[in-house]
Amino acid sequence: MDEINLYELIGEEGFERLIAAFYRQVPNDDILGDMYPRDDLADAEERLRDFLVGRFGGPQRYIERRGHPRLRARHIPFCIDRTARDRWMALMDKAFSEAALPAEAEGFLREFLSQMATFMINHE
Repeated sequence: MDEINLYELIGEEGFERLIAAFYRQVPNDDILGDMYPRDDLADAEERLRDFLVGRFGGPQRYIERRGHPRLRARHIPFCIDRTARDRWMALMDKAFSEAALPAEAEGFLREFLSQMATFMINHE
């Protein structure tokens, strides 16, 4: 599977299901909840969804609105250690269960998101 085939396989709706399922968990999480201001949750959800859609072959809304992702630079204000990274992935794992994406797409996205979550670690 390649990135363009991923978007063709799950489309906007697949990304929407996954990211919405993730963000429903965030406000009540004891580690991640404080990193996401409640008044910015909807925008944070849109940013992640648009980033993934564009990254995997869909419309480039993220780039059009925000320019280059600069993911590490944008996440510097947040203390992201191994515990936060692992919790982010744990919530994403639950989101995958709820989103019920095709197995091939889920495996591909899990690997990508796991690598990106590790890349975001900025504190020991």
